Amino acid sequence: MSDTIERIKCLIIGSGPAGYTAAIYAARADLKPIMYTGMEPGGQLTTTTEVDNFPGYPEGIDGPTMMVQLQQQAERFGTEVRIGMVTSVVFSKEAGGIHKVTVDNTKEIEAEAVIISTGATAKYLGLPSEQKLRGGGVSACAVCDGFFYKGQDVAIVGAGDTAAEEATYLSNICSSVTMLVRKDYMRASKAMQHRVNNTPNLKVLYNTEVDEVLGDQVVEGLRMVNNQTGDKSEISITGLFIAIGHKPNTDIFKDQIDMDETGYIITEGKSTKTNIPGVFASGDVQDKEYRQAVTAAGTGCMAALDAERYLATIETSEEVSA
Repeated sequence: MSDTIERIKCLIIGSGPAGYTAAIYAARADLKPIMYTGMEPGGQLTTTTEVDNFPGYPEGIDGPTMMVQLQQQAERFGTEVRIGMVTSVVFSKEAGGIHKVTVDNTKEIEAEAVIISTGATAKYLGLPSEQKLRGGGVSACAVCDGFFYKGQDVAIVGAGDTAAEEATYLSNICSSVTMLVRKDYMRASKAMQHRVNNTPNLKVLYNTEVDEVLGDQVVEGLRMVNNQTGDKSEISITGLFIAIGHKPNTDIFKDQIDMDETGYIITEGKSTKTNIPGVFASGDVQDKEYRQAVTAAGTGCMAALDAERYLATIETSEEVSA
């Protein structure tokens, strides 16, 4: 462990749209934020080829370029962006307390305010062919990427409300949607099941799993297997959407901060405040409903404003006490 402990005003953990937006606002508020990027600088958008639904880009932009520009904007206002992984935290439960953070198991930092923007990771099937074609027709976000498959044949894997909602969303854009459900029933609510079953160009295949995603550079088809009979079949598609859930990147915060049963950080009302004074959460780490770049950026702004107000309140209290 390092002998030198660095003391800072505002620490931002994570570097996606939420983290960079928080950094822009925090830096402009003279909070002198320091950001640690984590193992995937830029977050999930670095795996997205085209971003067409973020305001201000009339011609669209690729995800990695967008993240570089957000970083440059944050740095222009004074954010110090560091490559590194926060490996442990000890949060103070007292208002005005100091939060202790360890980076890469070696460096110790003490922060007056912490903004958590570690995001979430989409769950995939784990097939080599699926991983090879991520960004080439395999996607974990129908709302993000469905537009690119307008008028085409696609498939979606999943059985819950999110899968059903994304399947019906795709049915409004694509010529046909094939939905693969691993069991002989859907987990989605009855209302969502009715919507799926009443959509003419949406076909549901039960007891069906992906055997292999077909295609060299882009998705060209899908080989499926019936897990009851072992029978295999193929269909021609240009896009495969995986809707089997997300895992919030919150493992290091367990037993330190309030979370729901699936690991998403719980925030107070419409704010980004957590149950720990001076610790705020923004982006997909606390949002399992929308999971969009623009909503993540919005909560990043909120987190910085919440942090600024918190620190101002603490400073005022200290002045009164003095």
